[in-house]
Amino acid sequence: MKKNHLKILVISISLILSISCSPTNGLTLPVTEPAPILLNKQTSKIGIINRSLPEKSYEVFDAVDKILTAEGKDLDKLGSYTAVENLKSELLKNNKIERVVLIDTMASKKYGIDQFTSELSWQKVNEICKVNDLDAIYELSYFDTDSKISYRTIKSEAKNAFGLKIPIIEHEATIKTLIKSGWRIYDNNDKAIVDVYSTNKSVQLNGRGINPIKAFETIQSRKDIVLSAAKDIGANYATQIMPYRIRVNRDYYVKGTSNFEIAKRRAQAGQWDSAAELWLMETKNSDPKIAGRACYNMGIINEINGNLDTAIEWTTKSYTDYGDKIALRYLNVLKKRKAKNEQLLRETN
Repeated sequence: MKKNHLKILVISISLILSISCSPTNGLTLPVTEPAPILLNKQTSKIGIINRSLPEKSYEVFDAVDKILTAEGKDLDKLGSYTAVENLKSELLKNNKIERVVLIDTMASKKYGIDQFTSELSWQKVNEICKVNDLDAIYELSYFDTDSKISYRTIKSEAKNAFGLKIPIIEHEATIKTLIKSGWRIYDNNDKAIVDVYSTNKSVQLNGRGINPIKAFETIQSRKDIVLSAAKDIGANYATQIMPYRIRVNRDYYVKGTSNFEIAKRRAQAGQWDSAAELWLMETKNSDPKIAGRACYNMGIINEINGNLDTAIEWTTKSYTDYGDKIALRYLNVLKKRKAKNEQLLRETN
């Protein structure tokens, strides 16, 4: 047992030493990523069409929905309306979108089919866009809720009229609902389907009671939960045509000379430009290892300040002139960032 404790202690000390001896520190910085979905630059007027509803001749409702709530048979319809309404609301928050309209629903599905409807012809798309003065059409191709019920009994205790605990059997009902939806975007300016997207979202409710009916009564909020999820689905899809911010991880050198140690403390205090003054001095160090680290750090500070071209120049020098291996990986990261920035510029102009 003592040997095991000693072994654990040695490993812990080794890890601490390896971390403390690391030549780099980590940092995170925010960057802007291009929109996942690219619409034509001239696209500013959007229509939304709901093709997820069944034709009248196929309105055969799911028995499970009938059992769960009186409104169960309408849940798919209500969910699809909620999704497209919130898609519209979120699209209107985009300052590049001039107008968003809901087009009359096109019933075209058998109930419960979670598959895409056939694509609209470009003749039909162009006709809809011309009549409604639109550039593009969002299509909700399907919206389906699939619910499964499970029961179990649980042994419990309850106090009787005399305050004595007596054993009872409780019924627990669990309803799992899988919400499935599929979307398309027709960009009439480019005559292209710019996105085909499907998503599954699962929600679960549990209820307990002295009998199965009482258990179900405690989960009457199923409808509200499903509609809330539908709201999120529509709202989230609207954001796919917008650039977004993320935080990325970077490493910078903190060891090599006393200037690196001082610069580390300045960086930790948020004085990055002041730290860069010391790194710039070390780029002329006669030791190629030190100079390479300093050049690498100059790449970091220039990325922080938004100067990607200068960051690429310093990082290239770190690798080509001094052979810093971390610099090569970082150089590839910077080049990808530059390409994305150029894409962002094309999107915004």
